[in-house]
Amino acid sequence: MTPQQDQQIGKVGQNAASKLDEYRTFFQTAVRNPRMVGAATPTSAAVAATVAQVVPTTGTPVVVELGPGTGSLSDGIHRRLPEGARHVGIELGEGMVEHLRAHKPWMEIVHGDAGDLLALLDKHKIDRVDAVISSIPWSLLPSDAQNHILRQAAEALAPQGAFTALTYLPADQTPGGRRFRARLGHTFDEIITHTTWRNIPPILHYICRRPLR
Repeated sequence: MTPQQDQQIGKVGQNAASKLDEYRTFFQTAVRNPRMVGAATPTSAAVAATVAQVVPTTGTPVVVELGPGTGSLSDGIHRRLPEGARHVGIELGEGMVEHLRAHKPWMEIVHGDAGDLLALLDKHKIDRVDAVISSIPWSLLPSDAQNHILRQAAEALAPQGAFTALTYLPADQTPGGRRFRARLGHTFDEIITHTTWRNIPPILHYICRRPLR
């Protein structure tokens, strides 16, 4: 076996170990606190590719992930970011934070609550955000929490920025899901939806721009 083959096998083994650790961390958190995760499995590469479309590829953008979890969206986002960009992940789950710091060293991990978004951004010297990408379980949040976080996300966005949220397609028809959709309509001027079917269950994307001040 050549050194190149050894290296390739080693890389495959590292990727497999990382993926196994991702699923282990995800399911441990889901079992302990299902409302924190709000998902059955980490999202697919197809979902990550769709999410990443709102990420700027030029300049020095700032992208914030709310609830990145085990980082199943983070690699797709990272691949689009130009040199000098900032990729910040705000994660509440301690186990998720440890996993992200171990496996996504290029991302700035903030152990905190999305409800404190503006204060956390200020603490890290961020005065505008080009994209906010959210994986938090919106349909499980009460109305006042939905409004509180959305208003902060809208305030943090740069004029041409985008807010993207994900939810399972069935969750969109729950009372919490319908509240969230209505709240988006009160918060943003433009709301585009897209469904990624290559995920189990399918994922509904909301892509929102031009906050209503």
